[in-house]
Amino acid sequence: MKLVSYVKEDNEQLAILENGRLYDTDELHPSLPSNMKMFLDYWDDVLPRAQSALKRIQEGSVEYKGVPFEDQELMAPVPFPRSVRDGYAFRQHVATARRNRHAEMPPEFDQFPVFYFTNHNSVTGAGEITCMPDHLIKLDFELECAIVICRSGRNIRAKDADKYIGGYMIMNDFSARFLQAQEMKLHLGPAKGKDFATAFGPYLVTRDELEKYKAKSPAGHNGNAYSLSMKAFVNGIQVSEGNFKDMNWTFAEIIERASYGVQLSPGDVIGSGTVGTGCFLEINGTNKLNDPTIAEQWLESGDIVTLQIDGLGKLENEIVEDPDHFSILNQQH
Repeated sequence: MKLVSYVKEDNEQLAILENGRLYDTDELHPSLPSNMKMFLDYWDDVLPRAQSALKRIQEGSVEYKGVPFEDQELMAPVPFPRSVRDGYAFRQHVATARRNRHAEMPPEFDQFPVFYFTNHNSVTGAGEITCMPDHLIKLDFELECAIVICRSGRNIRAKDADKYIGGYMIMNDFSARFLQAQEMKLHLGPAKGKDFATAFGPYLVTRDELEKYKAKSPAGHNGNAYSLSMKAFVNGIQVSEGNFKDMNWTFAEIIERASYGVQLSPGDVIGSGTVGTGCFLEINGTNKLNDPTIAEQWLESGDIVTLQIDGLGKLENEIVEDPDHFSILNQQH
């Protein structure tokens, strides 16, 4: 099942996507929630009703015809997440990025999965990404997959963790690399370089829809893996390609780490981290190793960034410069 959040009469509306049309959940059944938060909060009760409604749509027994998917203003599938964690699960990306800046690969990467918290109030869907001038200094995309938690749990073991995943969606962790490089010298992790925009979309895909993509988990690891091609395009030109199955730490293992001594709740979102070749930081670094004179590429105002993952659709964003030209660089106090 594909679940979509879109704008209807200036409000959030949850719908099921089928054959290019959106069917509002509350129109399909009066006991189905009209927003994603309530759907996640009551997941075990409402999911079977939604699946039954989808079956009726597929059988042609629903009189309600819905609205065209392409004509709607999409929100993030989970427009108001309780929290957003982002992982660091693709070894290829981590190792290549560190090699490019002549840094050793930390042995801890292979010992446990890590993540950081980003700003859950800066989540958006497809459409415009408004950036301040300082964001546009080495602005980057990051090609990722994300999950949303659908059941509460604490101290969740990796072997049990996949059942806490409601679904999967594309994630673009926009990154202002100049700001990020400045602040990470202070060893607190990214903040202003990351907190301005994270895009999810175009829909949330439930686990059952991905069964046909099931792949073998990494050797010695627990949890589901899926063979999903991941690609990124800038202004229609492909710049990146990887595969979801190449996560070295599974989402199940990240959930185990995240829930250790901590309650996870429905609506918590967790990102995979960047797939190998999945950002300009890595691509530019590799190109510079091969040819130090080559020009770096970064996102600019007016650029269209499109992320595409098999089974999860296509997420498209346009970079727009904020008319407020205020800068926080070189502040004097």
